[in-house]
Amino acid sequence: MQDFYYLQKRLFIYTSVMTALVFASVWIGYDLHIAVNYLLGSCVGVVYLRMLARDVERIGQGERKLVPSRLALFIGLIIVATQWNQLEIVPIFLGFLTYKAAIVVYMLQTTLLPESK
Repeated sequence: MQDFYYLQKRLFIYTSVMTALVFASVWIGYDLHIAVNYLLGSCVGVVYLRMLARDVERIGQGERKLVPSRLALFIGLIIVATQWNQLEIVPIFLGFLTYKAAIVVYMLQTTLLPESK
């Protein structure tokens, strides 16, 4: 479980750093409205990642029942984005996917630059 907690901590750090960098870049490149939409999606992505980590932790403790509410979180976000005229779907969706980019960065780092813990 130590390796899992290490991975979880690293993914949250990578996701937070990537969110901050992309948020600042979008704010400079486009405007604050689009950047805030990205930030909203990214925050929901972090919540999704946390829920996923909690489910994986339960499996590691021997519990087999999973809660499918993670998908409802994403669907709810997209429904709210389509119905509320102030929100933009594409930046929210890309913000939500930031945690996946963090997973790819972590995988590349551990594959190409292995380190001893």
